[in-house]
Amino acid sequence: MSATDVIRAYYDAFNKQDMEAFLALLTDDVAHDINQGGRQAGKQAFAAFMEHMNHCYREVLTDIVIMENAEGTRGAAEFVVNGEYLVTDEGLPEANGQKYILPAGAFFEIRDGKVARISNTYNLNDWIAQVIG
Repeated sequence: MSATDVIRAYYDAFNKQDMEAFLALLTDDVAHDINQGGRQAGKQAFAAFMEHMNHCYREVLTDIVIMENAEGTRGAAEFVVNGEYLVTDEGLPEANGQKYILPAGAFFEIRDGKVARISNTYNLNDWIAQVIG
């Protein structure tokens, strides 16, 4: 499977909220760089992160464009996050079902047909401006 195939399957599973398929695409030692945050290591930490995110937010990604390097070991994706803020996330504005549309991107390392690293990036100030309206 090419890096593009892995990344496409990753986002397809995300959009279907199929966490079993989503997590199956990760290496056990996956590195997850959180936007404007730290790095988490391991599939279990990533699963806990996603459980928290799915509790606080409902998101679907659209306009996904995927790129990969010639060796198929790294890739990037640009997309639009179409979301709804469901439950107040600690340290962020209060949630009351606000909808948001946010351009975002991610960088990937692929190993043995799985995601070994994902680094997400988006403009947090843009998101905050949208939810406080």
